[in-house]
Amino acid sequence: MPDQTAKRHPGAGRVPVSTYRLQLNHKFTFRDAAEVIPYLAELGVSDLYASPYLQARPGSMHGYDITNHERLNPEIGTEEEHGRMTSLLREHGMGHLLDIVPNHMGIAGGSNPWWNDVLENGPSSPYSVFFDIDWKPYKEELEGKVLLPVLGGQYGEVLEKGELKLVYEEGRFYIDYYETRFPCAPAPTAAVLRLALERLEGLDEDDPDRMELESIVTALERLPARRRTDEESVAERRREKTVTQRRLGALYGASVEVKAALDRAVEEYNGTPGEAHSFDRLDALLEDQAYRLAFWRVAAEEINYRRFFDVNDLAGVRVERGEVFQATHRLILRLVREEKVTGLRIDHPDGLFHPRDYLRDLQVQTVGTLGEEPFYVLVEKILTGEETLPEDWPVAGTVGYEFMNRVGGLFVARGNEGAMDLIFRRFARERIGFADLVYDKKRVILDTSLVSELTVLTNMLGRISERNRRSRDFTPGLLHDALREVVASFPVYRTYIDAFAGEVSERDRGYVEHAVRLARRRNPGMSRSLFEFVRSVLLLRWPDGLSAEAREEHARFVMKFQQLTGPVMAKGVEDTSFYIFNRLVSLNEVGGEPDRFGVAPEELHAWLAERAERWPHALSASSTHDTKRSEDVRARIAVLSEVPELWEAHVTGWAELNRAHKRDDEGRPVPDAGDEYLLYQTLVGAWPLGAAEDPAHGDFVARVQGYMEKATREAKEHTSWIEPNAAYDAGLGEFVAAILDRGASAAFLDDLARLHPLVARMGMVNSLAQTLVKLAAPGVPDVYQGQELWDFSLVDPDNRRPVDYELRRRLLAELRAAMEGGDPRALARGLVETWEDGRIKMYLTHRALTLRGALPALFRDGEYLPLAPEGERAEHVFAFARRGGGTEVVAVVPRLVATLMRDRGFAVPAAEDWRGTRIAGGGGVLAGRWRNVLTGEELEAGTNGSLEVDGLLGSFPVALLERN
Repeated sequence: MPDQTAKRHPGAGRVPVSTYRLQLNHKFTFRDAAEVIPYLAELGVSDLYASPYLQARPGSMHGYDITNHERLNPEIGTEEEHGRMTSLLREHGMGHLLDIVPNHMGIAGGSNPWWNDVLENGPSSPYSVFFDIDWKPYKEELEGKVLLPVLGGQYGEVLEKGELKLVYEEGRFYIDYYETRFPCAPAPTAAVLRLALERLEGLDEDDPDRMELESIVTALERLPARRRTDEESVAERRREKTVTQRRLGALYGASVEVKAALDRAVEEYNGTPGEAHSFDRLDALLEDQAYRLAFWRVAAEEINYRRFFDVNDLAGVRVERGEVFQATHRLILRLVREEKVTGLRIDHPDGLFHPRDYLRDLQVQTVGTLGEEPFYVLVEKILTGEETLPEDWPVAGTVGYEFMNRVGGLFVARGNEGAMDLIFRRFARERIGFADLVYDKKRVILDTSLVSELTVLTNMLGRISERNRRSRDFTPGLLHDALREVVASFPVYRTYIDAFAGEVSERDRGYVEHAVRLARRRNPGMSRSLFEFVRSVLLLRWPDGLSAEAREEHARFVMKFQQLTGPVMAKGVEDTSFYIFNRLVSLNEVGGEPDRFGVAPEELHAWLAERAERWPHALSASSTHDTKRSEDVRARIAVLSEVPELWEAHVTGWAELNRAHKRDDEGRPVPDAGDEYLLYQTLVGAWPLGAAEDPAHGDFVARVQGYMEKATREAKEHTSWIEPNAAYDAGLGEFVAAILDRGASAAFLDDLARLHPLVARMGMVNSLAQTLVKLAAPGVPDVYQGQELWDFSLVDPDNRRPVDYELRRRLLAELRAAMEGGDPRALARGLVETWEDGRIKMYLTHRALTLRGALPALFRDGEYLPLAPEGERAEHVFAFARRGGGTEVVAVVPRLVATLMRDRGFAVPAAEDWRGTRIAGGGGVLAGRWRNVLTGEELEAGTNGSLEVDGLLGSFPVALLERN
């Protein structure tokens, strides 16, 4: 356990007013971040929220592949540059929220010193306990070894082609595979030096150089066995290794004869292509390492270290061990103590062995206590359905995926679900329901990319079953199938059973019972007793007379089981099903539920009120680095739910117009109908604004091609990352290029141009509405980099494109100048007329953030009060009040505006469109005078305590009122 004596930190209890996410990498460094801080402060942001910036794989664009927790990423900047950035934040009164990665580390390319030490020394490495490695897997040949699935072909073929090279440098030997380098354990290299002795010419037996080389060989041959892990053997091996490396390096540099002999030995080890036996020595050397190089395709079945999902280059870290926690958090905690970091975002807590204990340890290490004023910590936790965050986690809340999806659902026309479902199924010829699709794809993931993790659990469960006469007859195959079915039926990402303490909460018990019940129903031919056994194990129902050792193994199985369900859910749902079930893709967002077609106002009110009570300081996100589409793209696509007849007419016409551009792949059209349906929604959502830019001749085509290739490979229907289908990939790319070429597809582009303006206008109103809800509702609002202006980005890497901050500085300065002494109502109306330039969104963001900064107590801990629209157009209004700190604020936004404006040419709603509609304030909430901070207009509630909507939304699409 970590040291429990950390001193209390001044940051205890501090909550950001708002955050702004920056993606740092070698193209956007600490220096670049420092330059935008004054702009962010003027925008109204209180905290800079940064992606991970500890040392990562060279060239990393995201930072989640950390290779060294003990230093900053030199590609992003130095300690001095980081210090300048954080000093500038303090000068502007701003905090700093840092994204950290406790679950895994990057291990590619030989840049991780801890992993390299494990590869060199195996279980005897002091870092072997840092990584979650199964040193005794079911395959006996792998005992004491790490399987490395890095080769482009079968091991024997790669070896005999000469692609694996023994290399000598400065007293050490390595194995090179193209640009990747692997260490050699010292003892086995004695054989290389023994061959060098045989090839040594020109030196007598008693020559000092020959004798020195013989001495080095003897020392290496006498090293303690690598598998001996006692401290004395490990220390002796490390000490002798260092000495012999220095001796060999000095001898190699001083003796021409030794150098020639060693070079010749290395050359002989590297063999001659076409002469298979010439590689026997190198094969024997590789066999004597603590790792086994293998064809990358075997990873899914035989890999024996826990990964981040199915990414071979990201190895799971055992942060539950005290020494690992300290080593991986030493630098982070120093930055916290130095007040350079004032909040932490925890990446992928569901991958941790025991998330609650980790978070408690983190609180103790930051502020020295688990008291009422914790350090500000957020968790990247995806909540499914009505699932809630565990109350015993000492955190401020999640990073806001559930907020994003619920607020986005407000702008989806629930009543048109049947129509949109019918259009999708007719066009895509898709019949399977979403729940069944998810189940099928989770099973596919368990049978392919995560089969090794399932195999490990099956072996563990097999050992447990052998201890009880009632379960010992369950074969490995039966146990494997039962586990697969239960995992595939799991309704949430994971449970949080504390198996070592014997604690099973009622909620976790319910999830396990649900999964087992559903698995049994889906598999009536499988033994009921088999599922009962699995349920009993997962719910810690110990057999009588179980020893302490057996209980520990039982508990470890349950904890490891919980680390698997999350990756299976993520891969089966977000990374597969979300690219197949394309009914309305604005719902197919990280943490989203595409089968929940919209959210009713009363549902959102209830959820926000509960959030204000339980998690008032959670992050309120609308776009993130993980989202598959930006908030503005989703706001446009949601409009389609309001105009199903119009959408169907256009999309079916487009399919007919573009049929000639499809390529044939073994009798199947490219793209298939489902992918084509996704493509058309993507074009509607991401199409650039402005007549001056012709997207067919810019980078838009390449962006869409890249997106569609990623989407179809994630879907794994016709192509995939593991099994790319070159014909399908090429055909899809050509199709995108052809339909966006005016010379080839003028009719399609003209028809798209007829639909798009109304979608863009209505989408603009949706986007402003969801932005204001984010900025005023309970929680800490986050702005993803650059999205204070319109941004029509797609999934990464598209959403990591450079942001033009010079443009944003200039536009904000112009807006601030216009606000000083000008007519705010005229400014607001002018922004509506020129909405395409994006200033309208920046203006809303700036004004709302400024108000939050002026009323921090209200927005931090204020009540949430739903307000009731009344009148003819009540269903098109969503409103709420915040009360606290001796004052009130009211937010009013439109919804389903395309439905509202259908008979008015889909224009932006004006005052006359809202007449006869009012906001009623229960309990006199709205009584008195108000000022609209967006237009400067002053209003007074009527005698019945209500506000007329035409006076609220007549000059600007949304309204934000403060008590006057």
